[in-house]
Amino acid sequence: MSARTMTTVFLLSLLVGSYTAEAGDAAGFVPLFDGKTLEGWKQLGGKAKYEAKDGMIVGTSVPNTSNSFLCTEKMYGDFILELEFKVDPGLNSGVQIRSNSIKEYRDGRVHGYQVEIDPSARSYTAGIYDESRRGWLNDLKDNEPARKAFKQGAWNKIRVEAVGDSIKTWLNDVPAADLKDSMTPSGFIGLQVHGVGDRKEPLQVRWRNIRIKDLTKPRS
Repeated sequence: MSARTMTTVFLLSLLVGSYTAEAGDAAGFVPLFDGKTLEGWKQLGGKAKYEAKDGMIVGTSVPNTSNSFLCTEKMYGDFILELEFKVDPGLNSGVQIRSNSIKEYRDGRVHGYQVEIDPSARSYTAGIYDESRRGWLNDLKDNEPARKAFKQGAWNKIRVEAVGDSIKTWLNDVPAADLKDSMTPSGFIGLQVHGVGDRKEPLQVRWRNIRIKDLTKPRS
């Protein structure tokens, strides 16, 4: 075999290997958003506006309302969640995971783990906050690489792996939070628009390419 042929074979093997890895990683993921409607989602909490537009879910703040959440109708236990988001610099947001809304808890208030979206100078995006319950569980004050991974005014990618009592996050492929907590084993996925007080200027957060791989083992 000539040197040129060997080089060609080597490059082809790299391409095939890369394709196989990507295909394997994509296997089992299903979209949570069809790109056109909010079918499969319901709003809980405040009165922020949510709409499906140009392949995105767009959340827009409304003055004088509490935190708002657009939540999946389906509940999830163990899973891998991936999505992209872009947020206005003045708006706090987040992604609820394993969260719940029950009459017995604060009259149905949404509560549970939240993967933070924080465009402020604090830069805690992808940290884990316990919404309406215990507060911060894993901030990023000691994780400078993750804090620097956030891209202001641009699309960012979050990955969440929740398996058993382990919840791990990545921001733009940089490891962020690593939490061990067993308080809530399952719940819905939710997209938060944080309350903005009496601020009348609308602020927006956008999500796209929302997909999940359900890892919950069926009961025998």
